Amino acid sequence: MKIAIIGTGGIAHYHARAIPKTGAELWAICDVSAQALEGFGDEYGVERRYSSVEEMLAHEGLDIAIVSTWGVFHARTCDQIARSRRVRAILCEKPFCTDASEAREMIRVARDHQVLLAEAFKFRHHPQHLKAKELVEAGRIGPLQAIRSTFTVAAHPAYRTPAHNWRFDPARGGGAIYDLGCYNIHHARFIAGTEPVRVYACAQWGTASGVEESVAALLEFPGGLTAQLSLSFRCASSEWVELHGEGGLLRYERAWNVENHPRENHPAVLVVRGQDGSAERYEFPPVDQFALQLRHLIRCLETGEPHRIPPENSLGNMQVIDALFASMKSGQPVTLSP
Repeated sequence: MKIAIIGTGGIAHYHARAIPKTGAELWAICDVSAQALEGFGDEYGVERRYSSVEEMLAHEGLDIAIVSTWGVFHARTCDQIARSRRVRAILCEKPFCTDASEAREMIRVARDHQVLLAEAFKFRHHPQHLKAKELVEAGRIGPLQAIRSTFTVAAHPAYRTPAHNWRFDPARGGGAIYDLGCYNIHHARFIAGTEPVRVYACAQWGTASGVEESVAALLEFPGGLTAQLSLSFRCASSEWVELHGEGGLLRYERAWNVENHPRENHPAVLVVRGQDGSAERYEFPPVDQFALQLRHLIRCLETGEPHRIPPENSLGNMQVIDALFASMKSGQPVTLSP
């Protein structure tokens, strides 16, 4: 399998380290920065280096392209790759794009050109999350009533500016929802197995950054199930999930497994507490979520099996994100169309 990485920033290093673990080859890299391209290429021993997507596609036939640019460029880049017919599959980093309109067009273009398009939510391939979903569906905690999750990372106020980091730059797709909340939103929809019907969110906006730096969000699903999400660049690191049922509670502390960078791969623990006081503990050794994610995509290409995260699911995530931004702007709940 020949794989190319487009965009050689921080997240690209995780993909580059994962590729050899799958038996695939990091065949080519692309970045607009000559300095970044040189450093990344030297570090991972990649000879085929391109300063533009057009140039790369003109010279290379690829199995997979991993898009790890800033989110505002995801839609344009994915569409360009799909239209070239030079790539079999695209793994697009989160967030999928900037809004639902872009997502619809990305899906149409990929489908029209017979390219497998998938969003890179690595946690969806972690055994911890697969086990949690299995336990919920098996009724281990009874009918699900509420989902609660956090994703918070404390950034020093002096660094919460566009000049210091793209996460604090609206022009590059910064903000707590795009960078952090997309995880929690996708997870809540995954566990609920359906789409929310109404959402509400309020935010604390950065004076220097101009992005939402802290967000409290509520998603309401059919039947009264709710998801409460806490997202922030202003709070101490936290990434836990609680699933509350009529008969018990399921909790995991390291939900996204990104706490205490840089290598990410930490042990994980899932605890189930019954209403009767019983407790079960499931322990998971460190895994490379990026490698698991890539292996799944390769298997889908080889066997034709459906991907765990079809692009239509990513469209659903963007529709919820659009609604949350609308709610933050209006100060009112927003109802989503079925």
